[in-house]
Amino acid sequence: MRLAFEELGPTFVKLGQLLATRPDLIPAEYAEEFRLLHSQVRALSYKEVEPVLVDHFGAPVNTIFSNFVPEARAAGSIAQVHMAELKDGRRVVVKVQRPGVEQTLTEDLGVLYFLAELIEKYIPEAKVFRPVAVVNEFARAVDLETNFVIEANNIRRFHENFNDEPSIKIPSVYAEYSGRRVLVMEALDGKPLSQKNALEQEGIDPEAVLKTGLRCYLKMVFTDGLFHGDLHAGNMFVLPNNRVGLIDFGIVGRLNRTTQAAIANMLVALAGEDYDRLAYEYVDLAPYIENVDVDLFARDLRDLIAPYYGLTMKHVNVGRLLMESTEIAAKYGLFMPSELILFFKSIMAIEGMGRVIVGDFNFLAYSLEFASELVQSRTEPKKIIRDFSTVGRDFQSLIAVFPRQTKQLIRRISSPEFALPIEVRELEKFRLTVRGAARTVFWGLVIGSLILAAAIVFARFH
Repeated sequence: MRLAFEELGPTFVKLGQLLATRPDLIPAEYAEEFRLLHSQVRALSYKEVEPVLVDHFGAPVNTIFSNFVPEARAAGSIAQVHMAELKDGRRVVVKVQRPGVEQTLTEDLGVLYFLAELIEKYIPEAKVFRPVAVVNEFARAVDLETNFVIEANNIRRFHENFNDEPSIKIPSVYAEYSGRRVLVMEALDGKPLSQKNALEQEGIDPEAVLKTGLRCYLKMVFTDGLFHGDLHAGNMFVLPNNRVGLIDFGIVGRLNRTTQAAIANMLVALAGEDYDRLAYEYVDLAPYIENVDVDLFARDLRDLIAPYYGLTMKHVNVGRLLMESTEIAAKYGLFMPSELILFFKSIMAIEGMGRVIVGDFNFLAYSLEFASELVQSRTEPKKIIRDFSTVGRDFQSLIAVFPRQTKQLIRRISSPEFALPIEVRELEKFRLTVRGAARTVFWGLVIGSLILAAAIVFARFH
């Protein structure tokens, strides 16, 4: 399957990469194999992408930029990046969508939906892995990645969230030059962490850079509810004075207050070896199902995590453990929301970067500070007032619609055709049992009558 995906091209490679992060949706051996997938995309020549730029700007490229580097700085399956300079001297990064990529993705998604529907229809055992749901999630992710207007808005929101954080740099987007297929943004004055000499710049303290990056990430998760979903070393820049810059906001995660609190409780439970608490957080986050053996689930989580307890990040990857725990949850019919999986995936990437910078840095210990603050903040007066305000609005809405709903209910009950549908579980089995018993009694009476008649006839002739 992995080799087939590589042969089928970028769309299927991206799908495989998504599946590699969803061990709760596909069998573990497939997820492990799909982790070997890598997007090795050849950068297009300038002549191939120039028509996209000209069509977007409605004018030759040299009328917009005083300098445009024709060789791509980086290339992906959806877009590639070029360095340029505006007429006023500002250095910018230009992200250009590959020609024809939207049509290719649309056609490939049609094939994927067709295959997923066939699998669900003709292979009942595969329904538990929800093939159509997998394609739906992938389609949403691809749609967001191919629309640079959405990415520009994501960057704007991150820029606002970190406006008062001098240690974090989010590039500015030049909206007047950007659109659906072209994104023009500020060039960062630093080196990506993926470069070997990024931490060897003058005045750079590697541990300070790591702590700044982690604090930035945890603020996204626990304070803003909006976090970078693809925070690998190539998307994090090391800037002068131990500052950190972030790029590539095509994939972001959004967390509501319930999920934020659940993540905080998970980390606290993980640190305290409270596997019952961890199990119940999974149960609360997943869509409701009946008959979940929480005790057995908690025991399986303990068997997975307990052997690693007390070890530092040098010896264990917390993100990988959490990803594997979703596989255990799936065994009990608990499927996690995509934003939680994205959070676990991003932890894996951050721990990978941390291991390169400071080999013995403990992600869990550092993140607990934020998690504990979030759990405690739920009892703060402002938070309580805000929660009561939400409840008050909901109650006000209920009062507004209650008279109308009551009137409709009374009219329905007063209708001569009103009937109250009652569904009794196992009633069908009971009905079949009664029918079977009645048949047995009937045939018993028939056979008994025949035996009695035969006895009377036998007695008369003898």
